[in-house]
Amino acid sequence: MRMTLKTTLRATGAAIGFAALATAATAQTTTLRIQNHNSPESTTGRLIAEFVKNVETMSGGDIDIEMFYSAAVVKSAETFDAAATGILDCDMTNGSYQTGKNPAFQFVADTMGGYDTPMQWQAWIHFGGGSEAINELYNEQGMTFVGSHVGGQESLNSTKPIPGVESLKNFKFRSPPGMESEIFANLGAKPIVMDFTEIFTALETGIIDGADASSLANNVGMGIYDIAKHTTFPGFHSMSADHLACRTDVWEAMPEAHRAILTVAEKALGLDQIALAIVENGEALAELPEKGVTVYNWSEEDRATFRQAARTAWEDWATRSPETKKIVEAHKAFIDRIGLK
Repeated sequence: MRMTLKTTLRATGAAIGFAALATAATAQTTTLRIQNHNSPESTTGRLIAEFVKNVETMSGGDIDIEMFYSAAVVKSAETFDAAATGILDCDMTNGSYQTGKNPAFQFVADTMGGYDTPMQWQAWIHFGGGSEAINELYNEQGMTFVGSHVGGQESLNSTKPIPGVESLKNFKFRSPPGMESEIFANLGAKPIVMDFTEIFTALETGIIDGADASSLANNVGMGIYDIAKHTTFPGFHSMSADHLACRTDVWEAMPEAHRAILTVAEKALGLDQIALAIVENGEALAELPEKGVTVYNWSEEDRATFRQAARTAWEDWATRSPETKKIVEAHKAFIDRIGLK
């Protein structure tokens, strides 16, 4: 049978059309419910909104994210379990909330005195075996670590002067759970563990004198300096990294392309947060005098006192579980590798 060019083109067009319909019919979509503990107006909250937009755009709408801000579904510390048990699909809060499960979670969130810059932390995550070490821990809980985002060193805020380490005596402040509370307690402070979302009310009512909340810019965004008129900058004590972690069965059920999109979008979020923190912390610093806020840059001696207390705590925590020891050793090896003192 002789087939004309026109017939051939029609047949080819039909085949392409059927293929397109088949692809559309079998295209897999991914719907994710994710909670973070940041307000939508904060630096991190706005970047998370951009993350959602990027994911949906790169996936052509095949990944649909319902993002919950300010711990709207469950308390911040309950987000990881809510994702692991199916109430949510992914957690975008902080690993330190889970230290009750295993002390190793402290070192997937904040080494306290370990790294000087957020880029050093991200280097450990991506090129120092950090991601693999964290996933060993998370997989035991039915979760998969996707990535990390951190802006930089955080600033303490206070309703009382905090010019140096001596001012920590009897300082009542909000602290996240974990190693930080122990370090500050050993320096004379009175840390109070409370949910991130409760900080403002606790400051307003005088339950606490101050808080370890976030970066200078985030603190301004949350309105903390409307009440707390004293702060530290540059920060020295904490560089807390939030994560994106998803329930493992949800993660593994996604097409490889969707996993790649989420991973790349999280890396972009991490880089943007570092860059934007530099800009917004500088802008926030310029605003503080108008707000009547006093800024304290701790001396090298006071910073060294804190770092020593933090490193002592590292060694103690490393004895608390095999997983903690393994991650602490991974940090120490990488710190030596990059020549950080």
